[in-house]
Amino acid sequence: MRSTENVGLMSQHFLLSAKARTLSLAKVARLSDDEAYDAFRLIRWAATDGAPVCPRCECAAVYTYTTRRLFKCKACSHQFSVTSDTIFASRKLPVRDYLLAIAIFVNGAKGHSALQLSRDLDCQYKTAFVMAHKIREALASEAHGAIASGEVEVDGAYFGGYVKPANHKGNRRDRRRIINQNGKRRVVVIMRERGGRTLPFVFKSEDASLVKIAQTVAPGSVIHADEATHWDALHARFLTKRINHSESYSDGDACTNQAESFFSRMRRAEIGVHHRIAGDYLSAYAGEMAWRENNRRISNGEQYLMVADAALQHPVSRQWKGYWQRNS
Repeated sequence: MRSTENVGLMSQHFLLSAKARTLSLAKVARLSDDEAYDAFRLIRWAATDGAPVCPRCECAAVYTYTTRRLFKCKACSHQFSVTSDTIFASRKLPVRDYLLAIAIFVNGAKGHSALQLSRDLDCQYKTAFVMAHKIREALASEAHGAIASGEVEVDGAYFGGYVKPANHKGNRRDRRRIINQNGKRRVVVIMRERGGRTLPFVFKSEDASLVKIAQTVAPGSVIHADEATHWDALHARFLTKRINHSESYSDGDACTNQAESFFSRMRRAEIGVHHRIAGDYLSAYAGEMAWRENNRRISNGEQYLMVADAALQHPVSRQWKGYWQRNS
């Protein structure tokens, strides 16, 4: 048994410390419409201390309407609001609800389901589903074109495509064989810098990721991978260290434990929150979990501001604007 003195000397996990809690959902929920509007305005136009700037011609000279919360550019006569040309364009909910949705989203250590978000905001499931995916798109866009360098761990994990076994044992087939699969199974391949960012990509198979790895990992980097044969091709381009997981998870020189840590987060999100992370939206969930993994040592208040800023700087989503009208 550990002594009380030793327990007191143990370092506290960051998520359990007071530094991790700088955001209060209660404070966000108590914001008045004017306070929420001002917060949105300050976040979007932080460079001008909240003064509106035309999103079309970037002119700072605007007219302000007294009857509606709209602005009109003096240069090009374009009318715009605080959410025009952002991921939240054509919004229907009050701006306070979007701030509250962002606060709820960042407080979910393993993610937050659309069903639970719809209950928290008292809105339709469809509204919460699209809102959550708009936030994921804004977060994932920050990693577009990013390059991994230094010590990079590469690994893959399969999601989706579950085939339920037949009821009677005699009718069951080996679901590992391609002929007995449904073709929906996809692999998330992760490229994770040690002490740096996490970059996820989705492919049909791990070997299909080799070209993307060559494009994403900087020359001169050191790659850590397991003993899967398709990673043999990496030796021609990078210094590659391999670990045989049938013998150990780390041999003091090579390991992919940080990549496995990311997949652990995704598995817990799938099992405990979303229950199904697959299909066309697998890359969106992978991008969200990569963002959470990259910013796990940042307080929830800072995460809140990062997400709000990413959403208000992101252009209109071509995938999610009018989503349910196209998929009714």
